[in-house]
Amino acid sequence: MKRIAILALQGAFAEHAAMLNRLGAETHYVRSLSDWLMPKDALVIPGGESTSQLTLLRALDLLQPVRTAILDGLPVFGTCAGLILLARDEDGTPRDGLATLDVDVHRNAYGRQIASFHTIGAVDGVGQDVPMTFIRAPYVNAVRSADVHVLATHEGRITAVRQNRQLATAFHPELTDDTRIHEYFLSFL
Repeated sequence: MKRIAILALQGAFAEHAAMLNRLGAETHYVRSLSDWLMPKDALVIPGGESTSQLTLLRALDLLQPVRTAILDGLPVFGTCAGLILLARDEDGTPRDGLATLDVDVHRNAYGRQIASFHTIGAVDGVGQDVPMTFIRAPYVNAVRSADVHVLATHEGRITAVRQNRQLATAFHPELTDDTRIHEYFLSFL
């Protein structure tokens, strides 16, 4: 059985757990260093507020262990705020987050929470009709490495990428009933 750790400091972690459990994966929440040390095959970093999550990662001494594990090949899936935390740069400036994904992001690119929207789009390797829910979502300004593959765009902006065993989306697949993005992530394991 695949064991997925889900960063549960803030954000939509329960929705990811429900989706992964539907697919037969075992999940556990990471809220402390002892939670992090539990056996795992992959990590999910949910949407929410990236600044709050980063502050808590530091305060709980999780930032460096999580970063090291990702750089050592632990598969990771970041949605929305998770994309921001994984990104190496933000609007051309190096980020001080996990910085494992060779992309430059622009946060809150789609406006305030009231401007949230839902659409259907193509995601390479997943399907042509994938539901996408954007909530104060970022987008990727630029990829910084040939290892980064653009999987989806919306109105010309990059909204999903993969770099080796890192997957990141600007949208929230965990807020739909469609399991295909999570299935795609589990295929990395």
